[in-house]
Amino acid sequence: MISKKWLQVAGVAGAIPFVLTACGGGGEADSSGGEGGGELSGQIQIDGSSTVGPLSEVAAELFMEQNPGVQISVAMSGTGGGFERFCNGETDMNDASREISEEEIALCEEAGISQERITVANDALGVIVHPDNPIDCITVDQLNQIWGPDSSATTWGDVEGLEAGDAADSEFTLYGPGTDSGTFDYFTEAVNGEEGSIRTDYTDIGEDDNAAITGVEGDANAMAFVPYSYFMEAGDAVKPLQIDSGDGCTEPTLENVQSGAYTPLGRGLYVYASDVALENQASVAFMNFYIENSAEITETAGFIPLTDEQMSTATEQIESLSS
Repeated sequence: MISKKWLQVAGVAGAIPFVLTACGGGGEADSSGGEGGGELSGQIQIDGSSTVGPLSEVAAELFMEQNPGVQISVAMSGTGGGFERFCNGETDMNDASREISEEEIALCEEAGISQERITVANDALGVIVHPDNPIDCITVDQLNQIWGPDSSATTWGDVEGLEAGDAADSEFTLYGPGTDSGTFDYFTEAVNGEEGSIRTDYTDIGEDDNAAITGVEGDANAMAFVPYSYFMEAGDAVKPLQIDSGDGCTEPTLENVQSGAYTPLGRGLYVYASDVALENQASVAFMNFYIENSAEITETAGFIPLTDEQMSTATEQIESLSS
C-alpha cells in the first residue's frame, strides 16, 4: 500500500553515474552508450513480496523519472511466489519480507542462479485490534496462545494473563495473510516458533493486507497482524498493540524498530538480486539509488528508513557485487 503523499514527491536527490552496457533477465538493452557517455536504458523485472512491492514501486517510479530509458516492472505475487519465478530465471530481482529459505536456495542453485540479499528498509509487524478493544499490550506467549497451531482459545478471556476487561467473554475474529506471504512466514516463526505453524480457523486474506485493516476496523473483537505501512496508513481506525517479549511493553514505533527494541516483530525488508542482474549497470544504478535515497523512498511509501550503518553495509555490498 503506497502512501498517497508519495505522488507529490519530486526530484529525489542524486544523479546516477552509471552507463548501461547490458541488460539483465528482463530484456535486451541499448548498448550504444559506451563508457563515459550515453544514458541508462533497458528493462528490470521485479516480483515478490506484497509488503516490499509498494516500496519498490516508489523507488522505480522516482528512478525512471531521472532515467526514462529504463523500464522497471514491479509485480507482487508474494515472497514465496516471487522466489519461484526468480529461481526460474524469469525475473532480475525478488522483493522479500523474509530471508530466502534453504529450499529456495536449492531451487536457485539447481537453475544455476546465484543470489544476494540487500536490505532496503526496515519494517515492523503490528498486531492490530479495534480501537475500542481494552487490550493495549500483549506478550509473545499470549500471541502464541491465540495464534498457535494447537490453540483452543476462542475468547479473550481464554488467553492466560491477558487483561481483557469487559471483553473477556467476547469471541474474537482473526485475520491473517496466506502462505505465500513473507509476513505469514515471519510472524509464524517469531510467535509460534516454526515457519508456517498456525491455527487454521482464521480468515485468510491472501496478499490483501487492506482486507485485514477493513476487518479489524469493522469488528470490535477482531485481531490481525499486518506490516507497519498498513497500520500507519489506517491511523486511528485500528490500534496496534504494544508487544512484551520479556522486557516490558514496547510500541511499534520507528525509533523502537531501528533500535531493535521492538522484538520479535521488527524486521528488515530485502531485495534479492541475481548474479546476472548485478552484472549490468542499470540494476547496479537502481540498487544504489534505492539505498542512497532510502529516507525519501521509505517516507513516501510509509516504511522505516535504513540506519546509517545499514546504508553503509548495503552500499559496500553493492559495490563489491558489481565490481
